Formats: sequence, structure tokens, C-alpha cells
Amino acid sequence: MADRFSTASAAAIAKAKQVRLMIFDVDGVLTDGGLYYGPDGEPIKRFNALDGHGIKMLQQFGGIATAIITARQSPIVLRRAKDLGIAHVFQGVHDKRIAFAQLLEQTGIPASACGYLGDDVIDLPVLTKVGFTACVANGHHDVKQRVDYITEGFGGNGAARELCDFILTAQGHYETALAGYLA
Repeated sequence: MADRFSTASAAAIAKAKQVRLMIFDVDGVLTDGGLYYGPDGEPIKRFNALDGHGIKMLQQFGGIATAIITARQSPIVLRRAKDLGIAHVFQGVHDKRIAFAQLLEQTGIPASACGYLGDDVIDLPVLTKVGFTACVANGHHDVKQRVDYITEGFGGNGAARELCDFILTAQGHYETALAGYLA
């Protein structure tokens, strides 16, 4: 495994090798978790371009399906998911187990081949069911205690990209992906 991930446990690497579907929370994971409102009360979210490109690389070079499960409802999440090619989006879901069960049914991928990146206790019901678990560096203490991998990056600031790179590296696809940019 690349020096960049030398502190990752062998168990985390082995679990990351099995991921065929990566699921992301939004607020605090793909965004910084701040709640911003426009002048008419509309929610505004800030996404990170590095995170987005990491998700695209995960799909393109790893052949890994991606999904979003989030408790909040926002049209901007649908827009971002469309931009990134994320086909499975579940919003306004307070019991994430329900969306997770629907996702498994839609994709036919077993829970053991799924990964989840979360940040708060609302993510625990899914985190306890998937094969590979991760939390952002600024996530809740009780979540960080129960995951396979904790990113160095904060939510909305490169954490998702780091995780995508970790999975691609574990699966042996990262160098191939990088080579395309160096040619």
C-alpha cells in the first residue's frame, strides 16, 4: 500500500478491497456541515471539487457504484449527484436503514461489498451493516470509535477524496488512474 496510507490497518485495507458500492452522507461529509441559507431561506451547500473528482475516479477506474443517503432534503444535492454521476440518491431519510435496504435491493450488491462514509450518530445504523466503514476526521467521537478508517481530511474539505484514493489504492487501481493524468 502506498506510503500515504501506511498507517491504515491491514483489516481496513482488506475491507476496502471488497467495496463495490460506496455510500456517502452529505452534510458534514461531502459538505463542511455548516448550514447556510440564502436571502429567501433556501439552503446553500458548499461542495469540494477534489471530493467530486475522487468520486468520479472511483467510478471510472475502480468500477465502483456510488450512492448518497442523507437526512436533509435539498435540490442542490440532486444537482451535485447528477454532476458526479451518482445514480442512487436518497434524501430526507431519517432512518437510513430503510434507504440502505432499498439501495441493496436496487443494486443487488450485498451489504458486505458496500462502504459508507459518515460523520454523525445518525449514520450508525448503516455503518453497522456495511462491510467497510469510514468517518471524516471531524466526525462525532462515537462514530470514529466504530469505523475501519478515519480520514485525515475534514468533511467537505477533501475527506471524500482521501477515502476514494484509499479504496482505489487498496484495490490496485490508483496508479492506473494517476498514469492517465501523467501521460
